[in-house]
Amino acid sequence: MSDGRFRRKPPRLAPLAALAALALPAVSLGGAGTAQAAGLPGYGTWQADVQQAVAPVIPWLRDHAATSGSSGSSGKGKPAIVLDIDNTALETYYHEGRANKPVLDVARWAHAHHIAVLFVTARTSSSSARQQLRDAGYPVDALCTREHGEDKGDGKARCREDLTEDGYRITANIGNRSTDFEGGFYEKGFKLPDYGGRLS
Repeated sequence: MSDGRFRRKPPRLAPLAALAALALPAVSLGGAGTAQAAGLPGYGTWQADVQQAVAPVIPWLRDHAATSGSSGSSGKGKPAIVLDIDNTALETYYHEGRANKPVLDVARWAHAHHIAVLFVTARTSSSSARQQLRDAGYPVDALCTREHGEDKGDGKARCREDLTEDGYRITANIGNRSTDFEGGFYEKGFKLPDYGGRLS
């Protein structure tokens, strides 16, 4: 029975999940979110495209690593592959520092079959790059970096020429930008997607 006084209803409590969400800091979406913002495909699509791009590499190496070279190669020397680092050997855009698994699989196969694994990069520091590659599980037989002020394409061509003069025969050259393939000194190039230059 009412005594004529208004009774204030107890305040409704917010659901625990909502309270927890308010207490937590914002979480970055990582590669997927930033990829969409940049007009790039999601990680799964990129990985499928990378796998398709590198699928012919091992068959090519089986057929050509032990034969004489052509197309800018001297035809002599220890067979080798050259890998670009960022968004080729490493998932720099999607997961910084993590190995790009389809490319890592090629590198490990090459290493197991006595084919040198070389890296040519537009980076200008070799020590940090070498450590990052090793931490990601790559065998590293040699690494060449761009010199300060050097154009990316020119620097990478110089590196491949230097490696050739050091006694390597670059059977396969793997990268994701056009600058990875300028200037020769390799037998065959395998280009990973860069989606119209949006993935550097």
